[in-house]
Amino acid sequence: MADPMNIGTIFIEEGTPSPSSLKFESEPYSNGWRSVKNLNGCELDRRLRAVGWNLFSLAQIKASVVGFNREKAVRRAVKRVLAKVTSDDLNALEIGQVAVKRFLGLTYVAVSAYARHLQESMFLLHNKRLAERNQARLVYSRADRGG
Repeated sequence: MADPMNIGTIFIEEGTPSPSSLKFESEPYSNGWRSVKNLNGCELDRRLRAVGWNLFSLAQIKASVVGFNREKAVRRAVKRVLAKVTSDDLNALEIGQVAVKRFLGLTYVAVSAYARHLQESMFLLHNKRLAERNQARLVYSRADRGG
């Protein structure tokens, strides 16, 4: 299966809550991630904001891969980027650039993407995990001050 990877392609982690009024087509891509088929990043952001949800844009993430097959190399590079997003507890990714070059019979693929996070709250990562982390920091800072 050839992956048509375009600028603006959005990936959303499976199980990510979304507004019931927002309908979009998606298909499985890799290990718990789905590729959104009928919306790019700008259009998804616009539709989410219209119903009071947010799609935060965060850090740029890059990955590169060398291989023999173009499609497989692109897929591996995107999987590497998705792994980095997962490790940061974020639930979406937008492809910014896919550069494919050939040298001595090998394909070199560089993928640049933007970590995104879809949620209802206007406060980034406003959830139980963040509250627990902030509580731990507060306890630690009080211990440092002797209080």
